[in-house]
Amino acid sequence: MRRIILIGYMGSGKTTVGKALSKETGMMFYDLDWYIESRMRKTVAQIFAEKGEEGFRKIEHNMLHEVAEFENVIISCGGGTPCFFDNIDYINQQGEVVYLKATPEVLYRHLLMGKVERPLIKNKTPEELIAYITEQVAKREEFYNKARYTLDVSLMDNYEKIQLSVDQLRQLLNI
Repeated sequence: MRRIILIGYMGSGKTTVGKALSKETGMMFYDLDWYIESRMRKTVAQIFAEKGEEGFRKIEHNMLHEVAEFENVIISCGGGTPCFFDNIDYINQQGEVVYLKATPEVLYRHLLMGKVERPLIKNKTPEELIAYITEQVAKREEFYNKARYTLDVSLMDNYEKIQLSVDQLRQLLNI
């Protein structure tokens, strides 16, 4: 029985890496945000709008406890998931936690490329966004650094480099 749990800031590639690793290993993949949307029948943005961040984090915490009980899975957590309640300690008990680490500049570029609307950053100018990412990563790093493993994903800007990151992750986890 194995659980691989991917954490890191939004735009670090948790979903991309998780899906690719799932395809190669045959393990089920769950993106926590998608799981929440499926269970709540609302988008993360709608939940944020209705309940605020605090309300969303409570739902996220409960859904994390559901999905982290599944066996032989790869779970991609939201960027803030490890930073609230006892989530980082809980996921460290539940599986092999990997921090996908990238610089704020790389995260900024990844987020600009992404087409997904993200409630915490949707109305920011480019200057505000890079400042916000830098500040948030600095605050969250203490939680991210509690992961058992760290994988630098700064070079995931094309398919070959994504595959290289997946290969490095497989080597790191001895898969």
